[in-house]
Amino acid sequence: MGYVKTGILMAAMTALFMGVGYLLGGSGGALIALVVAAGMNLYAWYGSDTAVLRMHNAQPVTRGDRYGLTDMVAQLSANAQLPMPAVYIINEAQPNAFATGRNPENAAVAVTTGLIQTLSREELAGVVAHELAHIQNRDTLIMTITATFAGAITMLANFAMFFGGRDNRMGLIGTLAMMFLAPFAAMLVQMAISRTREYAADKAGAEICGNPMWLASALERIQQGAARIDNDVAERHPASAHMFIINPLHAHKRDNLFATHPATENRIAALRQMAGATAPRKPLRPRPTRQNRGGNGPWG
Repeated sequence: MGYVKTGILMAAMTALFMGVGYLLGGSGGALIALVVAAGMNLYAWYGSDTAVLRMHNAQPVTRGDRYGLTDMVAQLSANAQLPMPAVYIINEAQPNAFATGRNPENAAVAVTTGLIQTLSREELAGVVAHELAHIQNRDTLIMTITATFAGAITMLANFAMFFGGRDNRMGLIGTLAMMFLAPFAAMLVQMAISRTREYAADKAGAEICGNPMWLASALERIQQGAARIDNDVAERHPASAHMFIINPLHAHKRDNLFATHPATENRIAALRQMAGATAPRKPLRPRPTRQNRGGNGPWG
């Protein structure tokens, strides 16, 4: 089903891309847009995950890292019966995380340094489990491709500024409309995909880590941190906002247009309701390290 939805998304984005091309350059513009869209489809399938990681300057982490993060990911991946994904850290003060990859065999989980420093060990496990749930549900492919296409369509619409004026077949009003409507259309696709997906990943993530309250507490803390700490990279690339566990945008007025996540309060309420009907699993016990032994490490 995930691949069907991804195919529909790619077809819809291609049609929208061609529509923008036609309005900007007639049938010739549509043909050029089709060629470009075909190349983008190929790139989005095989390389968009790497592009998103590079965009956020994510750095790979190997086993035995000082945070104990890879050990945690390995244990939770085993709980979820998934291949262990690649693990990345983003040097970013805002607490947040996302997953990417076209399938479970080619997946990655990225967390910010702010997340590691802000959350307790159990809360971090809840966040990692949520991201693994996205991988398990094969959400990551459609999330990453959507980010790639939405960013490209936004950029294409902005190009309309260079074709504006009376000589343009659309006229000035049409050019201005295109600047707003094309990004808005891409944003609507993101919203249609994101909201139900987050609830499903919250539920599956709670099952993977064994305690819904770990994730509920993490969401509350991340929301508080994201509301007061800017994520400059995400602000420059708002089309990737839907990939994060909590919307990282808040610094610009336009950010309300990219509010792809359901209300955090509603997600927490659903997890609390789930906790009332679930017997929590035994807490996670990672291998002790110099950094987390004695309670002074980033796990709290």
